[in-house]
Amino acid sequence: MNSSIVNAMVSMNGLQQKLDLLADNIANVNTVGYKRKQGTFEDLLTTLKEQPEAFNQPGRLTPLGFSQGWGSRLTMVQPDFSQGPLQQTDQPYDVAIEGNALFEVTVDDSGHLGYTRGGSFQTSLTRDGRNILATKEGYPVSSVDGKPIEIPPDMKMVSVDAEGKVVGTKTTGEIVTLGQFKLVQVDKPALLSQVADNLFAIGDGVNVTDVLHPVAANAENKIAIKQGFLEQSNVVLADEMTELISVQRAYQLSAKAVTSSDTMMGLANNLRV
Repeated sequence: MNSSIVNAMVSMNGLQQKLDLLADNIANVNTVGYKRKQGTFEDLLTTLKEQPEAFNQPGRLTPLGFSQGWGSRLTMVQPDFSQGPLQQTDQPYDVAIEGNALFEVTVDDSGHLGYTRGGSFQTSLTRDGRNILATKEGYPVSSVDGKPIEIPPDMKMVSVDAEGKVVGTKTTGEIVTLGQFKLVQVDKPALLSQVADNLFAIGDGVNVTDVLHPVAANAENKIAIKQGFLEQSNVVLADEMTELISVQRAYQLSAKAVTSSDTMMGLANNLRV
């Protein structure tokens, strides 16, 4: 009976983590560029019990012995980088990625990098008075040379082509290239840490080249940049709600197993010889 309580409690712990994960997905169903989280479960240690020979009665078809499980646990949470729907905004600094890639941004003065699919960009003034392209949180967007993309004040219009090149048109009519979005492709999503709703980073001690690599936006890589669009969350609310109901029922079943085992132990304790 003790083993049944341990089994149920361990499973309830993993299911609670799964409920938190689903709740986070549902809360970000309208977050631009959000990638749904998905969890992976595994069974814990399984004990093989050997039954006495007396159990081997005539007519028995099953072998002696039985397996005793100890529940399951949530072993890994990783983002699902499948494409989300694109919504047209016609805003010049709204940019969406079509394909498997992420924008690179600088998250602090120390040069630490972050990666995002949220392309709701805007211009932001730096301390030295430069006008650069940044996320709505103020993180500078990286160009392929690793530097921020600067938007000079004399630009009348800014356009972005399918390869991510940012081109500005001056008030004089002169056309200049301002930079090109630096894109990366993730090889091991499980090694990315989600530090905000749509911002990812690589943990300390992890080799960057083991997690992702630079990639170009072109037809060969099936990646394109679309100006005037925003990628919406790839969370499908109906799927998340269906899974939420299944996990809630599994949690209730495990809780019932704990209650039943506790009742059986109480009855055993009250037995008199």
